[in-house]
Amino acid sequence: MERTAGPTLSIVIPVYNEALDLAACLDTIAQQTSAPDEVIVVDNNSTDESMEIALRYPFVKIVVAKKQGIVHARNAGFDAAKSDIIGRIDADSRLKPGWVESVKRYYHSQEHMSRAVSGRGYYYNLRWPMFAGMLQHDIAFEYNRLILGGYILWGSNMAIPRTLWHEIKQEVCRRTDIHEDIDLAIHLKHRGYSVDYRKSLMVGVKMRRIHTERTQLWPNLMLWPKTFKAHGFPAWPMATFGAIFLYFSAMPLRWFERFTMATAGRPRRRRNI
Repeated sequence: MERTAGPTLSIVIPVYNEALDLAACLDTIAQQTSAPDEVIVVDNNSTDESMEIALRYPFVKIVVAKKQGIVHARNAGFDAAKSDIIGRIDADSRLKPGWVESVKRYYHSQEHMSRAVSGRGYYYNLRWPMFAGMLQHDIAFEYNRLILGGYILWGSNMAIPRTLWHEIKQEVCRRTDIHEDIDLAIHLKHRGYSVDYRKSLMVGVKMRRIHTERTQLWPNLMLWPKTFKAHGFPAWPMATFGAIFLYFSAMPLRWFERFTMATAGRPRRRRNI
């Protein structure tokens, strides 16, 4: 990988027991057409082999966040970042080869240095990866725009200038019962900054709550209205209606997944001629 001219980029990855996915994530960073200037894996008290995996990659720097919670891991990684731009992904994110180059190209424009940027995703562990991603991301981003008056940030695929982070880092919430990425977008908006949504900035992610973690889907969705309510947005009930829609729209995906898993490998019946 070669580093391109322009603003420097650090990628921050909060990690808590992500041994199943972290190597694939770091592999996609190693395969970038343009190398990031720094990759920070934040160890948030992992008890599995996550850190041993991270140490296999010479470009990785490990930062420790002792206080449990993704918001605390994110903050520790953002504070440690040295580059002009801080990229944020998750341990199950799989970057397209041009992701770093796209982020750097976006921030070549000086006017973008007063904005954060986020992109969409697809679910690589589903049989309808692009459709499920469109349903959750395109619709959710536009729906949240109605509530917030601007785009939200999505923690699996986002970037923010380091100057903006240092301006608002004392103001962001440390609560672990709200969506920390939406909270970050809200505090940027309060400061007069905006978030861009770029559909072309795409990553693959794992749909964690459609198989073994289905019981966590509803509680996770309810963090959405809770985040807006905590910040006093009058339209926060819209997020509740949105959560209900996403919950029930996930049911056909579950049924399809169960059906295709049950029929996988079943021999096809031959037609008599």
